[in-house]
Amino acid sequence: MTAHSALHVVEIVHWIALAFMAVVYVIRLFWLLSFKNARDRQKPGDLGTTEIGPALNSMGNVLMPWGMESTRNNLPFYATFVIFHLGVVAGIALAFVSSLNRPFMELPVVANTFMVVLAAAFLVAVGRVVRRLSSPVLRLISSPDDHFSLIMLTVWFLCGVLAQAHIAGRLASEWYLVVFLGVTSFFLVYVPFSKISHYLYYPFTRFWIGRTLGHRGSMGVARG
Repeated sequence: MTAHSALHVVEIVHWIALAFMAVVYVIRLFWLLSFKNARDRQKPGDLGTTEIGPALNSMGNVLMPWGMESTRNNLPFYATFVIFHLGVVAGIALAFVSSLNRPFMELPVVANTFMVVLAAAFLVAVGRVVRRLSSPVLRLISSPDDHFSLIMLTVWFLCGVLAQAHIAGRLASEWYLVVFLGVTSFFLVYVPFSKISHYLYYPFTRFWIGRTLGHRGSMGVARG
């Protein structure tokens, strides 16, 4: 099988994997929404205390590093968090846009931007692998899925850099793109059953936490 024919096959598999992930997520969302909303039995903390404002604030907490001591006192680590997740977004965009509108990904400014972001995310991911393996505390609390997910993401970032380099005309072999889409397809099937699916729960958990703290008057108190 030539690389060109393999690319057609893996592109089909890629979209099938996406459909599979969507079905699993829809089932999970129905499951999450099937629970009855719990109400805080604690008396409201203050006159004028609100719930919606703190809930929305809590959902946006990830974009406010000054809001938590752990990120406020360690901005470099927060910066690596941003780079890592920008790399995830870039990798997902590369996987789908390269199939739908490849000429766009061939534009020099687009290609260079994606390669820089993915390469930076790869370096951050390597650092995270080393940190997780070298830290006794992280080794103690890490499950096999934690290690596997992080290592696979690191490999995926590297494959993304090589795939984008091929699309930009800097690497001749089309197998770089085939491998990248193959690894992406694997992730689409694996992610719903791994720790990476935490982003699905993020809006639910942060909304509940913010609403609860707002009700108690310990976050975002609105005074009359």
